[in-house]
Amino acid sequence: MISDDDIEKAVSYLRDNATKAAKAKAERIYMEEFRKVVKATLMRETMQESLGAQESRAYSEDRYTQHLKAMREAIEADEYHRWMMVAAQAKIEAWRSQQANMRAVKL
Repeated sequence: MISDDDIEKAVSYLRDNATKAAKAKAERIYMEEFRKVVKATLMRETMQESLGAQESRAYSEDRYTQHLKAMREAIEADEYHRWMMVAAQAKIEAWRSQQANMRAVKL
């Protein structure tokens, strides 16, 4: 049985964490897009090489690897917030179903 207090906590969680979730999503998208800038910058540093060699060197650079690690953290934070929001929404939906069932039994 899901209590009204549990639902109040779920609704409060959604409200209180909306900004954090939005920032995590924005950071994730930024990091995904900025990856292209990092790659292009690294490739530009070796213009005398073929495109394939430039790309290979860019992917093997520490700066690119560091960016990927930061991107992993951004994705993890975004996914954490997303799934916590999904869990809170699922609890609210289960409570709604529970309430509807209780009303049907009373009739």
